[in-house]
Amino acid sequence: MTNLLQRAIAELKISPSNEQVEIDKIILKEIEDEQRGDKTFSASADILAKLANIAMIEYEEGKTEELDISEVEIR
Repeated sequence: MTNLLQRAIAELKISPSNEQVEIDKIILKEIEDEQRGDKTFSASADILAKLANIAMIEYEEGKTEELDISEVEIR
């Protein structure tokens, strides 16, 4: 456990219980969101690899063109 996390937990211990409950909810939601993101990313890795392979094949077959970054519209 990091020093910062230890310090945060020490502060939480002296906080009113209603604040502890709200912070607990925030922390648990953040952990769940992170786990869901990791799962989603790992599930999409195969798809991304296939798309990269298709892009490389198209590049090798001369079916692509160089991107002129000055023509890219950033929104």
